[in-house]
Amino acid sequence: MSNGSKKYFVHPTAVVEEGAEIGEGTRIWHFAHIRKGAKIGKNCNIGKDVYIDVSVEIGDNVKIQNGVSVYRGVKIEDDVFLGPHMTFTNDLYPRSFNEDWEVVPTLVKKGASIGANATIVCGVTIGEYAMVGAGAVVTKDVPPFGLVYGNPARLKGFVCYCGRKLEKIVGEDEEHVIFKCSHCGREVKIKKEDYQRYLREKDL
Repeated sequence: MSNGSKKYFVHPTAVVEEGAEIGEGTRIWHFAHIRKGAKIGKNCNIGKDVYIDVSVEIGDNVKIQNGVSVYRGVKIEDDVFLGPHMTFTNDLYPRSFNEDWEVVPTLVKKGASIGANATIVCGVTIGEYAMVGAGAVVTKDVPPFGLVYGNPARLKGFVCYCGRKLEKIVGEDEEHVIFKCSHCGREVKIKKEDYQRYLREKDL
């Protein structure tokens, strides 16, 4: 099924409100709900029971697994993976009776992956190609290529573009520690300040 002349797929049980923008090649599956003003890029996969809130921005080639809610204030860049039932928030001081609450933005940068059932407390940035472990509770920024897990999530290492953990340091320059991936052979530059944070947090 295509959506009339539009080149994307919407399952008959899904709700796409008027004013939502959906990119070519995107697929929206059972019981998903896309609110007005949401912008979803090309070639995305929006799984069963996903909720995309008003004015949320989602890039190209994003995979959102079943049961994820992306609330207002969250921005998702290209090539991001959101695992089943992971959770975003957008309010630091939630009360059911607050009328003047403030949306606190969250940014998930290009290529990052967030594992199943992880919780992302609003106000953080998940860096490029970072990996958030299943069930993690993220309360502060995750650096590019950072591997975090636990509650609260701690920086436990770094991952390659391919997702494997980086183990081998092959050099450094003025600003970076340079790792080489044992799986795909690519070199990844990690900022020295992020590597120092890892040394502080790895045994916590």
